[in-house]
Parts: sequence; C-alpha cells; structure tokens
Amino acid sequence: MTINDVSLTHHNGQQAAALLEELCDAYADAYGAEPGGEKTVAFRRRAEKQLARPGFALVTARDETWLVGFVFGYTLPARDTHWWGGMQPEPSAEFLEETGSRTWVLSEIEVRRAWQGKGIGRALHDEVLGARGEERATLATGPDAPAQPVYESWGWRRVGRIPGDEGDYYSAYDLFVLELPASR
Repeated sequence: MTINDVSLTHHNGQQAAALLEELCDAYADAYGAEPGGEKTVAFRRRAEKQLARPGFALVTARDETWLVGFVFGYTLPARDTHWWGGMQPEPSAEFLEETGSRTWVLSEIEVRRAWQGKGIGRALHDEVLGARGEERATLATGPDAPAQPVYESWGWRRVGRIPGDEGDYYSAYDLFVLELPASR
C-alpha cells in the first residue's frame, strides 16, 4: 500500500470527538494493544482532554474502508503551560516564553501496523504541520524511544528532558522542537 492509496482529511475538535472510537481502534492496532485495554483507555482520556484545547487539529488517513492513521495536537497556552516544567538542561527564559500562538504540541501520531513503513506517518506529519501558523512545534517521547531517530530524520531536534508526573507511562520524557515553515 502506498500513500496514494489513502486520503488525508483535516478535522476540528468537534469532528474529532465523533471519530474517537475509530481513533482508539487505530491507536490500539498501532501498538498491538487491546482496544479496551489500559493503554487504549489512557489514550482515550488524553484525547478527550485535548479536543477542546485551543488550536486543536486532527488529520486522519483513510483507505477505502479504514482509518489507517492519524495525527493530532494543540497550541500551548500563554500561561500555566507546564510543558517545559523541570526541563534539563534548563533553557533560556526566551525559549520558555509562550504567547498562546507560539508552539503547537504534536501530541499523537499513530499508524496501524499493516500500514507502517509506507510513508503514511510522514505524510500525516507534514500535512498537519504544514497547516500550522505557530513558530514551532514540540513533542515528547519516552527516553530512547524507537521513534526518536525517525523524528530526528524529519528535522526535529532534542532540546532536553522533563520528569514525568505520577501515573505517567514514563518517569521522564525527552522533548523535541521543530521550527515550522510559517516561521522561516
């Protein structure tokens, strides 16, 4: 299957809410997890919180019958972002400054296992980020996650590590930043 076999569609938070069941199914498949299992339930909770956030955007990839992948995220607020909290090495105050329109969080990018390695993840990534007006994007991964070299090959740079919160999947997260085309 090539990227030509799927269509990419943009959705807002309200439209994304109507697709939540399909998103959960695709997420579970991407990880080889149970659709109603703990990992998928945690994903659903995260997604439901993000749907109403400012700047929320979802791009889906579909073949003729399936949602085969998706990417979504939101814009960091000007205050109380907590995103950069405790980052090491400690960045400059200028780096940490958020305006409510400066940084977009790429929260999730998932592709069903049967479609992985076919360029769909990259197409989703480029489609969602190409439509953003923020200066930069950021994402978090587990330390030494297998996806890190992929992100680096797409132009992301690792900027530091933050501690995880109690109940998080990882005890720490590596943060990456990508300057967006609109800001160049």
